[in-house]
Amino acid sequence: MRVTRYFATNLLCILVLVIVWGSHSPSSLAQEYSNHHDGQLLVQPKPGVAAEVLKRIFSDQEALEEDELPEINVKILKVPADKLEKVEQALSHNPNFKFVEKNYVAGAATVPDDTKYTSEWHLVKILAPSGWDLTRGTSNVTIAICDTGVDSSHPDLVGKFINGYNVYSNTPDFNDVTGHGTAVAGTAAAMTNNITGVAGLGWANSLMPIRMSDGTGYALYSNMAKAINYAADHGAKVINLSFGGSGSSSTLQSAVDYAWNKGCVIVASAMNNNTSAPYYPAACNHVMAAAATDSTDAKASFSDYGSWIDISAPGTSILTTTRGGGYGAWAGTSFSSPLVAGLAALIFSLNPNLTNSQVVDLIEKNATDLGAAGFDQYFGWGRINVYKSLLAAKGSSTTVDVTLPTTSITSPSNGVTVGGSVTVTASASDNASVSKVDLYIDGKYFATDTTASYSFLWNTASYANGSHSLVTKAYDPTGNVGTSSTVTVTVSNQTTTDTQAPTVSITSPKNASYVTGMVTIQLTASDNVGVTKVEIYVDGSLTASLTSAPYTTKWNARKAAKGSHTITAKGYDAKGNLGLASITVNK
Repeated sequence: MRVTRYFATNLLCILVLVIVWGSHSPSSLAQEYSNHHDGQLLVQPKPGVAAEVLKRIFSDQEALEEDELPEINVKILKVPADKLEKVEQALSHNPNFKFVEKNYVAGAATVPDDTKYTSEWHLVKILAPSGWDLTRGTSNVTIAICDTGVDSSHPDLVGKFINGYNVYSNTPDFNDVTGHGTAVAGTAAAMTNNITGVAGLGWANSLMPIRMSDGTGYALYSNMAKAINYAADHGAKVINLSFGGSGSSSTLQSAVDYAWNKGCVIVASAMNNNTSAPYYPAACNHVMAAAATDSTDAKASFSDYGSWIDISAPGTSILTTTRGGGYGAWAGTSFSSPLVAGLAALIFSLNPNLTNSQVVDLIEKNATDLGAAGFDQYFGWGRINVYKSLLAAKGSSTTVDVTLPTTSITSPSNGVTVGGSVTVTASASDNASVSKVDLYIDGKYFATDTTASYSFLWNTASYANGSHSLVTKAYDPTGNVGTSSTVTVTVSNQTTTDTQAPTVSITSPKNASYVTGMVTIQLTASDNVGVTKVEIYVDGSLTASLTSAPYTTKWNARKAAKGSHTITAKGYDAKGNLGLASITVNK
């Protein structure tokens, strides 16, 4: 018996709640920061740059590393708001970084909808009921909903959740703060054939709810990247992003590449401005950008368009789950995207051996062609056709990828002489995709780069003068490895004896001051090459030995005798040069 009888009958009993979602007001991120965070930058150091070098660079620019995205080697910097442009420009010209960019703000792709539909027309339009005769999905294929959270107690969603998280506050509480994420989740995979509410396309697929927005429904790109990385690391096969921002972003592209190389299909909404201007992450490489169609298979009036659109799906009057346990009609490319995501999950469920590239290909090649023949800027490759895509997936044969990636070192050239800090660049390509490139120096692993263009910063001063070999290895998601030809270079650096001692200063407590109780001892240390160690002594006894800033320790003056006491700081560099500072305090 076809499932249409179940969900069509049940829908007659639904009290339709109409959701009006226009501008979010008040909007802390959108109003406070316009289209980007006024006090943050996102930077990606080149592989091989030492942590101490980064600290010095950031300190010189009055920037503080506030957080990081370790999966893609991106640092989140706190920068004085009045110096944001200046610091961005300075770091952009620094050869230690691959990219420097603002932390943009993204919003949900939803428009007001006041039409009350009492049936899920969109599921019939895309031939979902016929597709469900082939598969209803499997619980081991998970769709990540990176959004405003999801109502954890909704009767049509509860029991479907796996590995939910809140990257905005770094807590397990993924509950919805605006209702948008709950509506998106229901569109993708609400429980079906359960005599309750609505039907989701990914009938039996699991959901991974990830809250990435603030309380008003806006998300920084850094949090969106965190959500993508989290989903890829915690078992999602499909990632849905019904959000978008106008700023292009290397950080988002790095996160998307990370997920793609882990085998995920990533789908994003095209946004709702009826413009050809690209929005991100939809316009990123390896993302399926979903435009919206209406019930007549025409372009939805609000849907964005352009050469960056890949696919289209219904996006007007979509009946779905709402926060608080209800149901309502929503509109926007926010709801086209989860339909594409749901189809991807069904394909993975039917044929789990398919790669993400094959799944994308099946969706695009089996779409119902609309508009101009073939690809066009309004519908991409067409409107999704669930039955046709699943029928093709059922008959698809999976072949083992044995093609090796190719890689070569493009700079420096073979036989040249180098010195100081050298940027090593490499090219890499593969029939599927390149997941990472490793650099080896003299046969020893040096560093990894996961995003093209592949480059590494090599401090040749750490190597002896003479001949050294460089080799890159490129990997694809299957694990195939391609190795470059060896490039041999001659390192020639002036060998000078470092005789300059570090400069050390005790900043707290002050000389001749009176102390009592637990005393915080703080000092600064710098060197022309680098400080390797700082030692702190009280009355000649070693109190602390520190190898990195901040140089601070505690001294329990309660146990000290009354009278004067000497605090001494010693700073060392790699050559053993010693810098001293000393003060006297009284108890």
